[in-house]
Amino acid sequence: MATLTSRATRWLAAFAIPCAVLASISPSDAHAAYPDKPIRIVVPFSPGGGTDLIARAMGMAMAQDLGQPVVIDNRPGAGTIIGTDNVAKSAPDGYTLVMATFAHAVNPSLQPKLPYETDKAFAPVVLVGRSPNVLVVRANSPYKSVQDVIHAAKARPGQISFASQGPGTSAHLAGELFKSLAGVDLNHIPYKGAGPAITDLLGGQVDLMFATASAVGNLLESGKLRALGVTTAQRSTSADLAKVPTIAESGVPGYVAESWYALFVPAGTPAPVIARLNAAAKKAVTAEAFRKRAESEGLIVSPGSPEELGRYVRGEEARWGKVVKDAKITLN
Repeated sequence: MATLTSRATRWLAAFAIPCAVLASISPSDAHAAYPDKPIRIVVPFSPGGGTDLIARAMGMAMAQDLGQPVVIDNRPGAGTIIGTDNVAKSAPDGYTLVMATFAHAVNPSLQPKLPYETDKAFAPVVLVGRSPNVLVVRANSPYKSVQDVIHAAKARPGQISFASQGPGTSAHLAGELFKSLAGVDLNHIPYKGAGPAITDLLGGQVDLMFATASAVGNLLESGKLRALGVTTAQRSTSADLAKVPTIAESGVPGYVAESWYALFVPAGTPAPVIARLNAAAKKAVTAEAFRKRAESEGLIVSPGSPEELGRYVRGEEARWGKVVKDAKITLN
């Protein structure tokens, strides 16, 4: 079992006491027909990244409401396809979910031969939240601004590297969109999760990263990383990022990208089961401890109905499909 990072411990500690209280007041019928056994949330990334931290915090809170353990199963690789495919092929009974991200909507336009049909293989449960990606460098980097990166990249084409948590993820596509709109050539280095990517960024093996805000919040706060720009249309409202300019206002007009987190189950999962999971997830993410912790790191908590998530992801698929096609973005 992977050792949790100190940051993961901070996330989970925020929920330990509230969840203990919830457990003490859970109704006697907590073990209703569904669920009657542990529930598994597949995280298609390595432990320690933003997706993993959010899934673990949510799982802890959802377990109290559902009356069953919620197990986090990290299955990284292939730009989230390995873990996502595992869920696509699981029984549609509500006991296996995937914590999907931006890659869920982008992979269909990037991967010509997915082992599943995204629109047919999954049923939406809930949108957990949305957040900016943040262009970050280590504290001793010579790059102090977005323009510094652009000037250096134009002077040394292909020699400046950027990390991502895997092909087709928000960090990857945010970097590809930056390359296209800024007219620069950066070298993409994919990893099997944000954790190992950030480790190499800190160690100097890569130069920069368009990381999710949730993955780097603690490192920005401690001064180990420096934020150069946020990828959303407006500046972040979180205290740590409020003064960080957008990439668009830093000299890359039209640049907009955001990451998001959402729960899906295999298609065919009964509607009452999806409704039960949706209610438990909403309760988990709107709890004060989760919301305050998440929003302090740039995540806008915005749970809604399964139908709202379905519409949002279809819009994301269309928007990024056009970006991928127009910019001729490939995984090669």
